[in-house]
Amino acid sequence: MFTRAEAQFALLAFSSLFSVINPISAAPIFVTLTSGAAGGRRAAALRACLAAAAVLALFAAAGGAIFTFFGITVPAFQIAGGVPFAIMSVRSMQNGEKHVSGDEAESADPSIVPLGIPVIAGPGAISTVMVLVGQAQDSPRRVALAGAIAVNIVLTLLILLAAPAIVARIGTTGQRIVSKIMGLITAVIGIQFVLNGLTTVMVEILKAARS
Repeated sequence: MFTRAEAQFALLAFSSLFSVINPISAAPIFVTLTSGAAGGRRAAALRACLAAAAVLALFAAAGGAIFTFFGITVPAFQIAGGVPFAIMSVRSMQNGEKHVSGDEAESADPSIVPLGIPVIAGPGAISTVMVLVGQAQDSPRRVALAGAIAVNIVLTLLILLAAPAIVARIGTTGQRIVSKIMGLITAVIGIQFVLNGLTTVMVEILKAARS
């Protein structure tokens, strides 16, 4: 049974990943890249989500080892990860949609690259996982993080499977509105990561000054 703090962490992990993965914005990219093989969209969506899940799980599992190996503290990663996280979100609000390069778009099988990586498991999602790993210092929080990754991947798969209908229903304007809302939420989360890191650092400085 989760405590209140652990439940709050689980909610933070889920909302952070959902807003940065932003599967609604991935839907039109998925439809475009799989337009030549509409019959294989189900398999492509599954491969993309499995690839993204593998990448995020790898960084979730290796996050602690990376911190230890490089001597990185959690507050330092919160600050360093939160700043570009917020900047990326502001750019997302300005642009209103995700983009892929021409070379990636012409890939014979776009399910792994660019759909799985980096459309779903991009730099923002990986940075978010790393920041959350730093805060998951006990087993319940690690379980909550794993659950948040799993639930987001399942939701992303369901949205990709329904992508043609979603894109047709909400249109370009709807996609931009969703992207801007998700960008705003992600920017706020990024700033909160920075504030959490700064707060921890300031507390440590005050403790050192008093001792």
